[in-house]
Amino acid sequence: MYFFISQLSISDILLTTDIAPNMFHILLNDGAKISFVGCITQFCFFGAMEASECFLLTVMSYDRYVAICNPLRYTSIMTNDNCMKLAIASWLLGLVVLLLDTVTISTLLFCASNVIDHFFCDILPLLDIACSGAFIVQVESFVLSVPAIFTPTSIIIFSYTNIVLAILRIPSNLGRQKAFSTCSSHLTVVCIYYWTIFSVYVIPTMRKTLTISKILSLLYTVFTPLINPMIYSFRNKDIKKAASNMINIYSCGKKY
Repeated sequence: MYFFISQLSISDILLTTDIAPNMFHILLNDGAKISFVGCITQFCFFGAMEASECFLLTVMSYDRYVAICNPLRYTSIMTNDNCMKLAIASWLLGLVVLLLDTVTISTLLFCASNVIDHFFCDILPLLDIACSGAFIVQVESFVLSVPAIFTPTSIIIFSYTNIVLAILRIPSNLGRQKAFSTCSSHLTVVCIYYWTIFSVYVIPTMRKTLTISKILSLLYTVFTPLINPMIYSFRNKDIKKAASNMINIYSCGKKY
């Protein structure tokens, strides 16, 4: 579990590093310039981190499924080698999915305005200013969303359905609380992350204003990476115990 949390943290750090500095520069200067190559590069890294996080959250749901539904086989299934393979597969799949999308987007023709009314180079604002090739990108994005979004979502729903059924079969209330506490943090992160992703890319955007789209984009590029460490910290007994020990040591040091 801690290994996958570390991979999720790396993804959040890379995502924020890719988006936040340029976004603050835009806000402080009331706009900024970015080259076409820089825009495509930003989109590539942003999309790769987003897709990789989808796969990592899916792997983490499988990890929780094995821990709750097959506890006696957990150590034999989730070995160090298997965890490493699953993490590498998540990163590679995220990179491959977005490389295909990035190559197609880089061939778009922008013959009208070259102003992107957004905080970063995302697929939707790029398609708004494209004058040809947009339909091909939309079709490709829909096809790629099946392995990148819908398939992981289905696996997560299947995993947590079985987890809930397994928890309900536990006779004692204390046992049910302990079982649920092992996956409550991950479930909270999944709900927040996928809600924002579906709100921006899956739900039809015709009725959403540009301001709402920007706010939703901020949720999964800045807000979600910010609260992920807080959620896992507040819900994790080991981290809370370590933090408590550090506070006690600091307090004792100040007294002396």
